[in-house]
This record gives sequence, structure tokens and C-alpha cells, in this order.
Amino acid sequence: MSYNGWTNYATWRVNLEIFDGIEAEDMGWNRLDLYDLAQAMKDYANEIIEMDVKEGLALDYARAFVSEVNWTEIAKHMLEDYPSEDEEVAA
Repeated sequence: MSYNGWTNYATWRVNLEIFDGIEAEDMGWNRLDLYDLAQAMKDYANEIIEMDVKEGLALDYARAFVSEVNWTEIAKHMLEDYPSEDEEVAA
């Protein structure tokens, strides 16, 4: 079931709450391919969760929620919305 044009609610919400406004270049991700960018974004989101929630039921729920995220979709969105320096120079 899609949500606001995204694969699902988890994908939309994580993109909105964590990645909206972040540029790949600012995070040092601008040279990553799609797969590696998606993995870096997943790792980043999990780091945020583990900083905020140490253990117990809340951590379990947070992990279950982010397991539903379509990381490739968010990575594609970032690459489309925030072109690399090379693409900006060519434009």
C-alpha cells in the first residue's frame, strides 16, 4: 500500500523526519552508487535510533518500523532532488 507517493508509511516518514533537506554531499555520500547510498542511509537512521533508544520495547518497535523502509526509494529520491556537483556544472 503506498503512502503519499511513497512505497509505504515507514518510507515516507523516515524520509520526512530524517532525510528531508539533507544533501548527499553534506553527509559525504555524494560519490556513492545507489546501493551504497541506500545502505549508508539505513546505517545513519539506525545510529540515530540507537542514540535515542537504548533498549527494551521502544527499541524493538523502532527497529521493526525501519525494517519496513524502502531504502533504495529514499536513496533514489535524494539523488534526483540533490544532484552532484558534476551534474550541476554540466547543467
